[in-house]
Amino acid sequence: MLSEFDLISRYFTRAPRSNLHHIALGVGDDCALLTPTAGKQLAISTDMLVAGRHFFPDAEPFALGHKCLAVNLSDLAAMGARPLAFTLALALPAVHEEWLAAFSGGLLALADQHQCELIGGDTTKGPLNICITVFGETSPGQALRRDAAQPGDDIWVSGTLGDARLALAVYRQELGTELNADLALGSDTFILAAARMHQPTPRIALGQALCGIAHAAIDISDGLVGDLGHILARSGVGATLAVDSLPAGPILSQQTQAIRRHFTLAGGDDYELCFTAPAERRDAVLAAGQAAATAVTRIGSIDAGHGLRLQDAGNNPLNLQLASFDHFLST
Repeated sequence: MLSEFDLISRYFTRAPRSNLHHIALGVGDDCALLTPTAGKQLAISTDMLVAGRHFFPDAEPFALGHKCLAVNLSDLAAMGARPLAFTLALALPAVHEEWLAAFSGGLLALADQHQCELIGGDTTKGPLNICITVFGETSPGQALRRDAAQPGDDIWVSGTLGDARLALAVYRQELGTELNADLALGSDTFILAAARMHQPTPRIALGQALCGIAHAAIDISDGLVGDLGHILARSGVGATLAVDSLPAGPILSQQTQAIRRHFTLAGGDDYELCFTAPAERRDAVLAAGQAAATAVTRIGSIDAGHGLRLQDAGNNPLNLQLASFDHFLST
């Protein structure tokens, strides 16, 4: 049986890499030491993932390792920050080496993709719980904050929405005969949708490309309605969304209009970026998306009123009673 320190050494400790000059000291001491780039600000975010709440207890460990870092990197993307490093606090009910090998493999593969080094953390015995703190950097005055949306801004989203929530609906058997017949647990179609749920893509390159172009941004973790609502509340503005212009995921786009509207607006787990930018910067936004190899779609506008107004394709108001995920209000 591995000890706590054997576990850390075998699965989460690697030799220092000479190209990561900002890391003066990593795993193995009481504290890690970072050397921020001169003239930059640090961006820091923490997310906790709890078994049975954020992921199924039997989740495939490689994908779980990917996701628990991806959701943190997505917060850096929403600020336009460059990833630097992260810490991992991990509670395990027992030590299973096969699980640890796969979990650390998924975690560190994504970390390597973004040059974001694991520099420390903690392990303990307990119910499966994964807590990551991620560190990034951005230029002063360039961070994409939630409180910077302005009347007249366009509202944009990256990528597509809703396939992750559609996969969850299949897992939970929420919709029954409302779903297309080929979207069943284990089908090829379901597997494509489930990939969006289990291994989201943090839009790091897009976030950085939008610095100096976009005003405000947020990542879509709990659903577009709620997450955009945070921008509106912090900025003191309102908005109108063209609901039928929302870019539904390729699997969700095959479903009924009611399901498409529900899951694009309030699905959650998309980890795409929602951002606002001046209408006169539309070409620059499209160029940023192209540079980051990420599709961007204009979905509405910011106005000086309060609240969020939903419209259909004919600009008619929609009265949809939707709410994003809340850990203390949602089941």
